[in-house]
Amino acid sequence: MTADHTTAESILIIGAGQAGAMAASALRQFGFEGAITLVGDEDAAPYERPPLSKAVLLETGSEDAIHIHPGAHYGEHRITTRLGVKVGRLDPQNHCAMLTDGSVLRYSQCLLATGGRVRELPQHPVGRSPRLHYIRTLADAKALRTQLHGLAAGSTAQDTPLLVLGAGFLGLEVASTALQLGVPSVVLEPGNRLLARATPPDFSCWLAHLVKAKGVDLRMGVACNGLQEDAQGMHAQLSEGAPLSAACVVAAVGQLANTALASAAGLDVCAQTGGIVIDAQGRTSAADIYAAGDCTTQMQPLLNQAVRLESWQSANEQARIAAASMLRKDVEPAATPWFWTDMFGLNIQMMGLPRPDLHYCLRGVLPDPQALAEGRASAKFLMFGLDDQQRLRYALAVNAGGELRALRPLFTHDTVCSSALLTDDARSLRDIARQLQAPAA
Repeated sequence: MTADHTTAESILIIGAGQAGAMAASALRQFGFEGAITLVGDEDAAPYERPPLSKAVLLETGSEDAIHIHPGAHYGEHRITTRLGVKVGRLDPQNHCAMLTDGSVLRYSQCLLATGGRVRELPQHPVGRSPRLHYIRTLADAKALRTQLHGLAAGSTAQDTPLLVLGAGFLGLEVASTALQLGVPSVVLEPGNRLLARATPPDFSCWLAHLVKAKGVDLRMGVACNGLQEDAQGMHAQLSEGAPLSAACVVAAVGQLANTALASAAGLDVCAQTGGIVIDAQGRTSAADIYAAGDCTTQMQPLLNQAVRLESWQSANEQARIAAASMLRKDVEPAATPWFWTDMFGLNIQMMGLPRPDLHYCLRGVLPDPQALAEGRASAKFLMFGLDDQQRLRYALAVNAGGELRALRPLFTHDTVCSSALLTDDARSLRDIARQLQAPAA
Protein backbone atom coordinates (compact mmCIF):
# COMPACT_ATOMS: atom_id res chain seq x y z
CA MET A 1 0.00 0.00 0.00
CA THR A 2 1.30 3.46 -0.89
CA ALA A 3 1.81 5.76 2.06
CA ASP A 4 -0.50 8.76 2.29
CA HIS A 5 1.85 11.74 2.18
CA THR A 6 -0.89 14.21 3.15
CA THR A 7 -1.22 12.78 6.65
CA ALA A 8 0.69 13.69 9.80
CA GLU A 9 4.33 13.54 8.81
CA SER A 10 7.16 15.97 9.37
CA ILE A 11 8.94 17.87 6.60
CA LEU A 12 12.05 19.87 7.39
CA ILE A 13 13.11 22.71 5.10
CA ILE A 14 16.67 23.93 5.61
CA GLY A 15 17.03 27.44 4.23
CA ALA A 16 14.48 30.23 4.65
CA GLY A 17 15.06 32.04 1.37
CA GLN A 18 13.03 32.08 -1.83
CA ALA A 19 13.04 28.34 -2.49
CA GLY A 20 12.47 27.36 1.13
CA ALA A 21 9.56 29.73 1.74
CA MET A 22 7.88 28.87 -1.57
CA ALA A 23 8.26 25.14 -0.97
CA ALA A 24 6.63 25.42 2.46
CA SER A 25 3.64 27.22 0.96
CA ALA A 26 3.41 24.79 -1.95
CA LEU A 27 3.25 21.84 0.44
CA ARG A 28 0.16 23.32 2.05
CA GLN A 29 -1.36 24.16 -1.33
CA PHE A 30 -0.88 20.56 -2.39
CA GLY A 31 -2.75 19.36 0.71
CA PHE A 32 0.02 18.31 3.08
CA GLU A 33 -1.33 18.31 6.65
CA GLY A 34 1.75 17.26 8.58
CA ALA A 35 4.30 19.38 10.40
CA ILE A 36 6.49 21.78 8.39
CA THR A 37 9.56 23.37 9.96
CA LEU A 38 11.46 26.10 8.11
CA VAL A 39 14.98 26.77 9.44
CA GLY A 40 16.94 29.87 8.43
CA ASP A 41 20.22 31.32 9.66
CA GLU A 42 19.08 34.94 9.29
CA ASP A 43 16.89 36.66 11.87
CA ALA A 44 14.67 38.19 9.18
CA ALA A 45 11.58 36.43 7.87
CA PRO A 46 12.00 35.08 4.31
CA TYR A 47 12.46 37.91 1.82
CA GLU A 48 13.11 38.53 -1.87
CA ARG A 49 16.76 39.08 -2.78
CA PRO A 50 16.47 40.96 -6.13
CA PRO A 51 15.47 44.23 -4.38
CA LEU A 52 18.65 44.21 -2.27
CA SER A 53 20.66 45.93 -5.01
CA LYS A 54 17.86 48.27 -6.00
CA ALA A 55 14.91 49.32 -3.81
CA VAL A 56 16.62 48.46 -0.52
CA LEU A 57 19.68 50.56 -1.39
CA LEU A 58 17.44 53.41 -2.47
CA GLU A 59 15.40 53.00 0.73
CA THR A 60 12.13 53.20 -1.16
CA GLY A 61 9.08 51.70 0.50
CA SER A 62 8.73 49.55 3.58
CA GLU A 63 10.97 46.60 4.28
CA ASP A 64 7.80 44.52 4.57
CA ALA A 65 7.42 44.94 0.81
CA ILE A 66 10.32 42.57 0.12
CA HIS A 67 9.00 39.76 2.34
CA ILE A 68 7.96 36.71 0.35
CA HIS A 69 4.82 36.30 2.43
CA PRO A 70 3.01 38.57 4.89
CA GLY A 71 4.04 38.21 8.52
CA ALA A 72 0.94 36.24 9.52
CA HIS A 73 1.30 33.75 6.67
CA TYR A 74 3.45 31.20 8.47
CA GLY A 75 1.25 31.03 11.54
CA GLU A 76 -1.93 30.84 9.50
CA HIS A 77 -0.52 27.93 7.49
CA ARG A 78 0.99 26.15 10.50
CA ILE A 79 4.55 26.54 9.26
CA THR A 80 7.00 26.61 12.16
CA THR A 81 9.88 29.02 11.54
CA ARG A 82 13.20 28.65 13.32
CA LEU A 83 15.12 31.80 12.39
CA GLY A 84 18.59 32.96 13.41
CA VAL A 85 19.87 29.40 13.87
CA LYS A 86 21.89 27.08 11.62
CA VAL A 87 21.75 23.38 10.95
CA GLY A 88 25.16 22.15 12.02
CA ARG A 89 24.82 18.57 10.79
CA LEU A 90 22.43 16.52 8.70
CA ASP A 91 22.07 12.79 9.34
CA PRO A 92 20.29 11.23 6.33
CA GLN A 93 20.43 7.69 7.70
CA ASN A 94 18.58 8.59 10.89
CA HIS A 95 16.41 11.31 9.30
CA CYS A 96 17.42 14.05 11.69
CA ALA A 97 19.22 17.40 11.74
CA MET A 98 21.30 18.86 14.57
CA LEU A 99 20.98 22.60 15.03
CA THR A 100 23.71 24.86 16.36
CA ASP A 101 21.57 25.70 19.39
CA GLY A 102 21.77 22.05 20.45
CA SER A 103 18.28 21.01 19.38
CA VAL A 104 17.56 18.03 17.13
CA LEU A 105 14.84 18.00 14.47
CA ARG A 106 13.56 14.73 13.08
CA TYR A 107 11.93 14.52 9.70
CA SER A 108 10.26 12.10 7.33
CA GLN A 109 11.42 14.17 4.36
CA CYS A 110 13.83 17.08 4.05
CA LEU A 111 14.36 19.87 1.52
CA LEU A 112 17.73 21.58 1.23
CA ALA A 113 17.26 25.19 0.12
CA THR A 114 20.57 26.54 1.39
CA GLY A 115 21.07 28.93 -1.53
CA GLY A 116 24.39 30.48 -2.39
CA ARG A 117 27.23 32.21 -0.60
CA VAL A 118 29.28 35.10 -1.92
CA ARG A 119 32.59 34.44 -3.59
CA GLU A 120 35.05 36.24 -1.34
CA LEU A 121 38.15 38.10 -2.42
CA PRO A 122 41.43 36.46 -1.36
CA GLN A 123 42.59 37.91 1.95
CA HIS A 124 39.37 39.90 2.29
CA PRO A 125 36.65 37.73 3.84
CA VAL A 126 33.15 38.88 4.67
CA GLY A 127 33.10 41.18 7.69
CA ARG A 128 36.75 42.16 7.61
CA SER A 129 36.23 45.82 6.67
CA PRO A 130 33.20 48.14 6.94
CA ARG A 131 34.31 49.75 3.65
CA LEU A 132 34.24 46.46 1.71
CA HIS A 133 30.76 45.20 0.94
CA TYR A 134 29.43 41.88 -0.27
CA ILE A 135 25.70 41.76 -1.01
CA ARG A 136 23.90 38.56 -0.16
CA THR A 137 21.71 39.38 2.84
CA LEU A 138 19.40 42.16 3.94
CA ALA A 139 21.97 43.14 6.57
CA ASP A 140 24.60 43.44 3.82
CA ALA A 141 22.35 45.74 1.78
CA LYS A 142 21.54 47.91 4.79
CA ALA A 143 25.23 48.39 5.59
CA LEU A 144 25.97 49.43 2.00
CA ARG A 145 22.92 51.68 1.96
CA THR A 146 24.17 53.61 4.96
CA GLN A 147 27.50 54.23 3.28
CA LEU A 148 26.03 55.12 -0.12
CA HIS A 149 23.67 57.66 1.41
CA GLY A 150 26.61 59.16 3.25
CA LEU A 151 28.55 59.41 0.00
CA ALA A 152 25.53 61.00 -1.66
CA ALA A 153 25.62 63.65 1.04
CA GLY A 154 29.24 64.40 0.14
CA SER A 155 31.00 62.72 3.07
CA THR A 156 34.17 61.72 1.20
CA ALA A 157 37.30 63.36 -0.13
CA GLN A 158 38.04 60.50 -2.52
CA ASP A 159 37.96 61.14 -6.27
CA THR A 160 36.29 57.72 -6.59
CA PRO A 161 33.48 57.39 -4.05
CA LEU A 162 32.47 53.87 -5.13
CA LEU A 163 34.49 51.06 -6.70
CA VAL A 164 32.56 48.03 -7.95
CA LEU A 165 34.47 44.84 -8.63
CA GLY A 166 32.64 42.80 -11.24
CA ALA A 167 30.22 43.90 -13.98
CA GLY A 168 27.77 41.03 -13.73
CA PHE A 169 24.10 41.68 -13.03
CA LEU A 170 24.69 42.49 -9.36
CA GLY A 171 27.62 44.83 -9.98
CA LEU A 172 25.79 46.73 -12.71
CA GLU A 173 22.63 46.99 -10.62
CA VAL A 174 24.62 48.48 -7.73
CA ALA A 175 26.32 50.98 -10.06
CA SER A 176 22.95 51.93 -11.53
CA THR A 177 21.37 52.42 -8.10
CA ALA A 178 24.36 54.45 -6.94
CA LEU A 179 23.90 56.77 -9.91
CA GLN A 180 20.29 57.30 -8.90
CA LEU A 181 21.59 58.42 -5.51
CA GLY A 182 24.11 60.74 -7.16
CA VAL A 183 27.13 58.56 -6.35
CA PRO A 184 29.51 58.02 -9.31
CA SER A 185 31.39 54.76 -9.58
CA VAL A 186 34.23 52.94 -11.26
CA VAL A 187 33.30 49.41 -12.34
CA LEU A 188 36.03 46.88 -13.12
CA GLU A 189 35.32 43.87 -15.31
CA PRO A 190 38.15 41.40 -16.00
CA GLY A 191 36.30 39.95 -19.01
CA ASN A 192 36.29 41.41 -22.49
CA ARG A 193 32.52 41.99 -22.64
CA LEU A 194 29.57 42.55 -20.33
CA LEU A 195 27.34 39.68 -19.22
CA ALA A 196 29.14 37.33 -21.58
CA ARG A 197 27.45 34.18 -20.24
CA ALA A 198 23.94 35.62 -20.36
CA THR A 199 23.58 37.94 -23.36
CA PRO A 200 24.54 38.06 -27.09
CA PRO A 201 27.73 39.87 -28.10
CA ASP A 202 25.92 42.72 -29.87
CA PHE A 203 23.83 43.43 -26.79
CA SER A 204 26.91 43.28 -24.55
CA CYS A 205 28.64 45.89 -26.68
CA TRP A 206 25.59 48.17 -26.81
CA LEU A 207 25.03 47.93 -23.04
CA ALA A 208 28.68 48.77 -22.31
CA HIS A 209 28.35 51.97 -24.37
CA LEU A 210 25.14 52.86 -22.55
CA VAL A 211 26.66 52.28 -19.10
CA LYS A 212 29.51 54.62 -19.98
CA ALA A 213 27.15 57.20 -21.50
CA LYS A 214 25.15 57.16 -18.27
CA GLY A 215 28.27 58.25 -16.38
CA VAL A 216 29.83 55.06 -15.04
CA ASP A 217 33.59 54.68 -15.46
CA LEU A 218 33.44 51.15 -16.86
CA ARG A 219 36.81 49.52 -17.41
CA MET A 220 36.70 46.29 -19.40
CA GLY A 221 39.56 43.81 -19.27
CA VAL A 222 40.78 45.28 -15.99
CA ALA A 223 41.00 43.30 -12.76
CA CYS A 224 41.72 44.22 -9.16
CA ASN A 225 44.97 42.51 -8.16
CA GLY A 226 44.84 43.54 -4.52
CA LEU A 227 43.16 45.77 -1.94
CA GLN A 228 44.74 47.68 0.91
CA GLU A 229 42.98 49.79 3.52
CA ASP A 230 44.05 52.71 5.64
CA ALA A 231 42.35 55.63 7.40
CA GLN A 232 41.76 57.37 4.07
CA GLY A 233 39.94 54.52 2.35
CA MET A 234 40.44 51.44 0.17
CA HIS A 235 43.31 51.32 -2.33
CA ALA A 236 43.14 48.96 -5.30
CA GLN A 237 46.05 47.70 -7.36
CA LEU A 238 44.82 47.20 -10.92
CA SER A 239 45.97 44.80 -13.61
CA GLU A 240 46.56 47.83 -15.80
CA GLY A 241 46.63 51.52 -15.11
CA ALA A 242 47.40 53.53 -11.99
CA PRO A 243 46.26 52.40 -8.51
CA LEU A 244 42.82 53.58 -7.55
CA SER A 245 41.53 54.80 -4.18
CA ALA A 246 37.87 54.67 -3.17
CA ALA A 247 35.78 55.44 -0.13
CA CYS A 248 33.70 52.29 -0.60
CA VAL A 249 34.19 48.99 -2.46
CA VAL A 250 31.52 46.50 -3.51
CA ALA A 251 32.76 43.02 -4.42
CA ALA A 252 30.28 41.51 -6.86
CA VAL A 253 32.46 38.66 -8.12
CA GLY A 254 29.88 35.89 -8.14
CA GLN A 255 28.51 33.34 -5.76
CA LEU A 256 29.09 29.70 -4.91
CA ALA A 257 26.53 27.06 -4.06
CA ASN A 258 26.14 26.67 -0.31
CA THR A 259 26.67 22.92 -0.16
CA ALA A 260 28.79 22.38 2.96
CA LEU A 261 25.91 20.69 4.81
CA ALA A 262 25.07 18.45 1.85
CA SER A 263 28.70 17.47 1.25
CA ALA A 264 29.25 16.57 4.90
CA ALA A 265 26.12 14.40 4.76
CA GLY A 266 27.48 12.50 1.75
CA LEU A 267 25.12 13.84 -0.91
CA ASP A 268 26.34 14.02 -4.51
CA VAL A 269 27.70 17.45 -5.47
CA CYS A 270 28.61 18.28 -9.07
CA ALA A 271 32.35 18.74 -9.50
CA GLN A 272 31.91 21.16 -12.42
CA THR A 273 29.18 23.48 -11.12
CA GLY A 274 29.52 22.95 -7.38
CA GLY A 275 25.78 22.39 -6.89
CA ILE A 276 23.86 19.60 -5.16
CA VAL A 277 22.89 17.15 -7.90
CA ILE A 278 19.11 16.78 -8.29
CA ASP A 279 16.91 15.04 -10.82
CA ALA A 280 13.87 16.47 -12.60
CA GLN A 281 11.76 15.93 -9.46
CA GLY A 282 14.22 17.64 -7.13
CA ARG A 283 15.50 14.41 -5.55
CA THR A 284 19.08 14.23 -4.32
CA SER A 285 21.25 11.13 -4.05
CA ALA A 286 19.98 10.51 -0.48
CA ALA A 287 16.62 8.93 0.25
CA ASP A 288 13.91 11.39 1.36
CA ILE A 289 16.15 14.42 0.80
CA TYR A 290 15.31 16.96 -1.90
CA ALA A 291 16.94 20.23 -2.89
CA ALA A 292 15.90 23.44 -4.66
CA GLY A 293 17.24 26.85 -5.55
CA ASP A 294 20.70 28.31 -6.03
CA CYS A 295 22.40 25.40 -4.23
CA THR A 296 21.40 22.87 -6.90
CA THR A 297 22.64 21.54 -10.21
CA GLN A 298 20.14 20.00 -12.63
CA MET A 299 20.12 18.74 -16.21
CA GLN A 300 18.89 21.54 -18.49
CA PRO A 301 17.27 20.30 -21.71
CA LEU A 302 17.95 23.55 -23.59
CA LEU A 303 21.68 23.02 -23.15
CA ASN A 304 21.67 19.23 -22.82
CA GLN A 305 23.98 19.52 -19.84
CA ALA A 306 23.85 19.95 -16.08
CA VAL A 307 23.80 23.59 -14.97
CA ARG A 308 23.30 25.61 -11.81
CA LEU A 309 20.79 28.39 -12.39
CA GLU A 310 20.89 31.33 -10.00
CA SER A 311 17.53 32.98 -10.48
CA TRP A 312 14.33 33.89 -8.69
CA GLN A 313 12.24 31.96 -11.20
CA SER A 314 14.33 28.81 -11.01
CA ALA A 315 14.10 28.79 -7.21
CA ASN A 316 10.32 29.05 -7.40
CA GLU A 317 9.99 26.34 -10.04
CA GLN A 318 12.27 23.87 -8.29
CA ALA A 319 10.52 24.51 -4.97
CA ARG A 320 7.12 23.80 -6.50
CA ILE A 321 8.27 20.60 -8.19
CA ALA A 322 10.14 19.31 -5.13
CA ALA A 323 7.09 19.91 -2.92
CA ALA A 324 4.89 17.99 -5.35
CA SER A 325 7.42 15.18 -5.61
CA MET A 326 7.54 14.81 -1.82
CA LEU A 327 3.79 14.24 -1.89
CA ARG A 328 3.92 12.03 -4.99
CA LYS A 329 1.79 14.43 -6.97
CA ASP A 330 2.10 15.15 -10.67
CA VAL A 331 2.59 18.79 -11.64
CA GLU A 332 3.54 20.67 -14.77
CA PRO A 333 7.27 20.46 -15.57
CA ALA A 334 9.54 23.42 -14.99
CA ALA A 335 8.87 26.41 -17.20
CA THR A 336 11.45 27.74 -19.65
CA PRO A 337 14.21 29.53 -17.71
CA TRP A 338 13.47 33.22 -17.30
CA PHE A 339 15.50 36.03 -15.77
CA TRP A 340 14.99 39.77 -15.37
CA THR A 341 16.89 42.81 -14.16
CA ASP A 342 16.36 46.56 -13.93
CA MET A 343 19.31 48.87 -14.50
CA PHE A 344 20.10 52.24 -16.10
CA GLY A 345 16.46 52.87 -16.95
CA LEU A 346 16.05 49.51 -18.69
CA ASN A 347 13.90 46.53 -17.85
CA ILE A 348 15.79 43.58 -19.32
CA GLN A 349 14.13 40.17 -19.48
CA MET A 350 15.62 36.96 -20.85
CA MET A 351 13.96 33.67 -21.67
CA GLY A 352 15.80 30.46 -22.48
CA LEU A 353 19.57 30.12 -22.30
CA PRO A 354 22.29 31.44 -24.63
CA ARG A 355 24.67 29.07 -26.39
CA PRO A 356 27.77 29.67 -28.53
CA ASP A 357 26.14 28.05 -31.57
CA LEU A 358 23.06 30.28 -31.71
CA HIS A 359 22.36 32.75 -34.52
CA TYR A 360 20.96 36.07 -33.29
CA CYS A 361 18.56 38.50 -34.91
CA LEU A 362 17.08 41.82 -33.80
CA ARG A 363 13.46 42.96 -33.69
CA GLY A 364 13.39 46.73 -33.46
CA VAL A 365 16.34 49.11 -33.35
CA LEU A 366 19.23 49.53 -30.95
CA PRO A 367 19.04 53.22 -30.03
CA ASP A 368 22.16 55.35 -29.88
CA PRO A 369 23.49 54.95 -26.29
CA GLN A 370 24.41 58.62 -25.92
CA ALA A 371 21.01 59.77 -27.16
CA LEU A 372 19.34 57.31 -24.81
CA ALA A 373 21.42 58.49 -21.85
CA GLU A 374 20.53 62.11 -22.59
CA GLY A 375 16.82 61.37 -22.92
CA ARG A 376 16.72 62.06 -26.67
CA ALA A 377 15.77 58.48 -27.51
CA SER A 378 13.90 55.54 -25.99
CA ALA A 379 14.65 51.83 -26.01
CA LYS A 380 12.33 48.97 -26.89
CA PHE A 381 13.64 45.96 -28.78
CA LEU A 382 14.05 42.18 -28.68
CA MET A 383 16.84 39.83 -29.70
CA PHE A 384 16.31 36.18 -30.60
CA GLY A 385 18.73 33.25 -30.59
CA LEU A 386 17.95 30.42 -33.02
CA ASP A 387 19.76 27.12 -33.41
CA ASP A 388 20.69 25.47 -36.71
CA GLN A 389 17.19 23.95 -36.97
CA GLN A 390 15.63 27.43 -36.58
CA ARG A 391 14.26 26.61 -33.15
CA LEU A 392 14.03 29.44 -30.64
CA ARG A 393 16.46 28.83 -27.78
CA TYR A 394 16.94 32.31 -26.34
CA ALA A 395 15.17 35.66 -26.35
CA LEU A 396 16.06 38.99 -24.75
CA ALA A 397 13.61 41.87 -24.35
CA VAL A 398 14.42 45.45 -23.39
CA ASN A 399 11.36 47.29 -22.08
CA ALA A 400 9.24 44.68 -23.87
CA GLY A 401 8.60 41.98 -21.30
CA GLY A 402 4.94 41.61 -22.28
CA GLU A 403 5.90 40.67 -25.82
CA LEU A 404 8.45 38.16 -24.58
CA ARG A 405 5.80 36.19 -22.69
CA ALA A 406 3.95 35.50 -25.94
CA LEU A 407 6.94 33.44 -27.09
CA ARG A 408 6.94 30.94 -24.22
CA PRO A 409 4.98 28.26 -26.18
CA LEU A 410 7.60 28.34 -28.93
CA PHE A 411 10.22 27.23 -26.42
CA THR A 412 7.96 24.62 -24.85
CA HIS A 413 7.02 22.92 -28.12
CA ASP A 414 10.36 23.19 -29.96
CA THR A 415 8.63 25.14 -32.70
CA VAL A 416 10.55 25.80 -35.90
CA CYS A 417 10.73 29.56 -36.41
CA SER A 418 12.07 31.98 -38.96
CA SER A 419 14.25 34.97 -38.17
CA ALA A 420 12.46 36.93 -40.91
CA LEU A 421 9.10 36.20 -39.30
CA LEU A 422 10.20 36.96 -35.74
CA THR A 423 11.68 40.30 -36.76
CA ASP A 424 8.67 41.41 -38.82
CA ASP A 425 7.72 44.61 -36.97
CA ALA A 426 4.46 44.86 -38.90
CA ARG A 427 3.04 41.89 -36.97
CA SER A 428 2.66 41.35 -33.25
CA LEU A 429 4.66 38.57 -31.65
CA ARG A 430 1.43 37.14 -30.26
CA ASP A 431 0.04 36.72 -33.79
CA ILE A 432 3.35 35.29 -34.99
CA ALA A 433 3.42 32.76 -32.14
CA ARG A 434 -0.16 31.71 -32.91
CA GLN A 435 0.68 31.23 -36.58
CA LEU A 436 3.70 29.11 -35.79
CA GLN A 437 1.69 26.89 -33.47
CA ALA A 438 -1.28 26.49 -35.78
CA PRO A 439 -1.71 22.96 -37.16
CA ALA A 440 -0.77 22.49 -40.79
CA ALA A 441 -3.66 22.70 -43.19
